[in-house]
Amino acid sequence: MTRLRKIDRIREYQANERTFLAWVRTSIAFIGFGFAIARFGLFLRQLDAATTERAPIPHPVFNSENLGISLVVLGIVTIVFAVWRYDQIYQQIQREDYQPNRIMVWVLAVVIGILGSFTIPLLILRDTANSIRTQPPSRKEGASKTVPHD
Repeated sequence: MTRLRKIDRIREYQANERTFLAWVRTSIAFIGFGFAIARFGLFLRQLDAATTERAPIPHPVFNSENLGISLVVLGIVTIVFAVWRYDQIYQQIQREDYQPNRIMVWVLAVVIGILGSFTIPLLILRDTANSIRTQPPSRKEGASKTVPHD
């Protein structure tokens, strides 16, 4: 192997490592966002319960905890994929038969799009629930009688 070819091979390995690290950063972001979304949703429910003195009933499917857990799972799956893909590319560099693969990029983009679309009902349901709760309470009869003036 010539010196120039050896330098090219080193660059290929380094590019593979940089790509792996980018996938790791992405997976850490998914896990961090998932954790933050789940905990912030819990905080908002507790704050709502404290201010309205009523326990809010979260939607069974479209709630921040489910979205947060989904993002954490996506982050874990992404890191597993990153390790698998790093190893595949490493072996292809060794054999000198690298083949780019765009399938996982599309899969990840679709999954992120689906999870992102789940935030829309969260926002809509939250606004609907808040507008129902902020309606002025009905006045009890006899609570404030006005005496007609002569």
